[in-house]
Amino acid sequence: MTTAATPTGPTQELRSVYTSSLPQIFAQLNISLVVSTYQAGKVILVRNDPGAHTNGHGPAGVINTHFRTFHKPMGIAVQGNKLAIGGQKTVWELHNMPAVARKLEPRPNGAPAKHDACYLPRRIHITGDIDIHEMAYDADGELWLVNTRFGCLCTLDAAHSFHPRWRPPFVTAYAPEDRCHLNGLAMVDGKPKYVTALDETDTAGGWRTNKASGGLLMDVETNEILLRGLSMPHSPRWYQDRLWLLESGQGSLAWVDALRTPNSTLRTLCQLPGFTRGLDFYGPLAFIGLSQVRESATFSGLPLIDRLGEERTCGVWVVHIETGQILGFLRFESGVQEIFAVQVLPNTRFPEMLEWEDERLSHSYVLPDAALAETPLAVQV
Repeated sequence: MTTAATPTGPTQELRSVYTSSLPQIFAQLNISLVVSTYQAGKVILVRNDPGAHTNGHGPAGVINTHFRTFHKPMGIAVQGNKLAIGGQKTVWELHNMPAVARKLEPRPNGAPAKHDACYLPRRIHITGDIDIHEMAYDADGELWLVNTRFGCLCTLDAAHSFHPRWRPPFVTAYAPEDRCHLNGLAMVDGKPKYVTALDETDTAGGWRTNKASGGLLMDVETNEILLRGLSMPHSPRWYQDRLWLLESGQGSLAWVDALRTPNSTLRTLCQLPGFTRGLDFYGPLAFIGLSQVRESATFSGLPLIDRLGEERTCGVWVVHIETGQILGFLRFESGVQEIFAVQVLPNTRFPEMLEWEDERLSHSYVLPDAALAETPLAVQV
């Protein structure tokens, strides 16, 4: 186990530990992760640095947790060079600019640049406080949001705070009342297909009454409820011809057998030492966010609390989806207690993300190719 610490102020430190297997996993897959924690107000780039002091890890390197400040970041979506982050009342769209990445930390004698991606803010959309949960791009590049406060799926356009596109048929109106706690979204063939919610309720905050076992899985196209009786389900995902989800109140990763009513059945692959929320896949591996969850009315009475007591943990766990075996993990020791989203950045080893106040945004320009052809090379460098 290796420890890393990131100072964030005179009195606060964000500390984490990780298994010795994690750098090797990242190196073999050539990936990094983007993780959101609304509780700490951070977006975290989890990346492997093969050039750092290895501390016995060998050529795989060490895991670096790089914290960027956002106001209540939750949902994250990635498509191509685009990365979207949902905040308390905004959606930020960032674009990867490899040319900027190469200039962040120049290497002598033509050595490869340390950074292989750099995400710069391109657009900010003001949604109002709609409690954005999960987000995903469709096949046409349009961003879909789970608008939890209004209980609907929505998209964005320049003229409106949001554009409602679908809501569960049992929710009778668009009102900022969080009636069923719609929270998770799975895309299939580039279209919204499955969602999770915490109850089939149509009153303000009605889901809170039966939160421990009122959760459900729905088909967006047919409006069918495929599963009921789930314990705070989150993060539905369609992967390798199978629908997966996290039954957060159980602290588990599961998949759905027989995707049709009334035969749908939830099959648990493994249980983990925290409130499971935030899921992505790469190859045969699942990357799963774990939260300690607060001692509050929202999380009281969950099976997870009975199973783990005070031993709940926060971090990102790596699970083999064929065996359920835990292959490695990153655990936060201080500063971070809750994770919302976990997103893989494929073919990206050491990314950077520039914050709004970063001076480098003032002199990093993106021009159309035609205009760039008429720009002096000295300016392009």
